[in-house]
Amino acid sequence: MNGSNRLSGLKARPKDTSVEEVRRVDEVGEARGFLDRTPRKKPGRKPSPRTHQLHPKVFPEVGEAIATEAERLGITQGQLIENMWEEYQKMGR
Repeated sequence: MNGSNRLSGLKARPKDTSVEEVRRVDEVGEARGFLDRTPRKKPGRKPSPRTHQLHPKVFPEVGEAIATEAERLGITQGQLIENMWEEYQKMGR
């Protein structure tokens, strides 16, 4: 390395960012095989609003009863617990 800077003579110039110029540059780039690199939407499912995890320790017969009732009603165990909580709050504690 001889210490010379081969890029020292370059000058910065403002770029034309008009809609027409950007469109023209995009068309030229696509014609030459360059692809759009703008970030894509994250793949997969949208996150559920039900994100709080509960890990209650209950007797096996209680856990089985909750699972059976939720299945009978066609809802998840979490939805059953939410329904039970609503009823509990209506009782006025």
